[in-house]
Amino acid sequence: MEPTTLDNAAAMARLRAGLEARGMTDIPAGPVADGPSPDEPGHPEYHRTRRAEWALKRWETATPPRYRRADHTQPDVQAWADRVITDRETAGSLLLTGTTGTGKTYQAYAALRAIAAAGPTVYEIRALTAADMYGLLRPNGSQRGAEEELRRLCRIPLLLLDDLGSAKGSEWTEEVTYRLINERYNACRPSIYTSNLPAKAADGRDLNSALGERIVSRLSEDTHVIAMTGTDRRRGGTQ
Repeated sequence: MEPTTLDNAAAMARLRAGLEARGMTDIPAGPVADGPSPDEPGHPEYHRTRRAEWALKRWETATPPRYRRADHTQPDVQAWADRVITDRETAGSLLLTGTTGTGKTYQAYAALRAIAAAGPTVYEIRALTAADMYGLLRPNGSQRGAEEELRRLCRIPLLLLDDLGSAKGSEWTEEVTYRLINERYNACRPSIYTSNLPAKAADGRDLNSALGERIVSRLSEDTHVIAMTGTDRRRGGTQ
């Protein structure tokens, strides 16, 4: 049997009396939280966290075991990573210079880790030394072929090229390096470069002499340079 209007009125009266007895009649009504919480699908933070977990796994796969605990200690490195997170097309690239053992590679991997931890919608990286890149691009250096490997390096959203300028220079190495940097420069794809050579030096032993003016000109326009200083940390047993 359906309850009558009188029954409903009596029930509401009893409810109001109970609330009054508990002093709860003046509690204002609040908004109803009918949306997902941060740990539930549908909430932006839930999906950002899942993206971050996936990206950090990609970072770990691309990172040598020695650098898998890398964490930035340079505010400028984090500032660059933040720019990539916000808008990678305007972030520019990063060049870490300094003598052997000053922590350039460590900071480079830390920057890539910071970007992954932010949960970007796209996270594809490639990390290799300049010497390994030249080996990959030589005849028979890869089953894919030199041109395909170079295209992949040019198009990867995030690239770390370690020890730039350390290989013995030749017309071929200069041309390969120019094609890579020029393509990434034109496409506004952020890259991290490390080098034992300074960007500029009074005695001429710098990146300009090692890489050539065409390359350094492109690097100088949108690349943030951080000079790492200190003694060789490897000899002290730290990174």
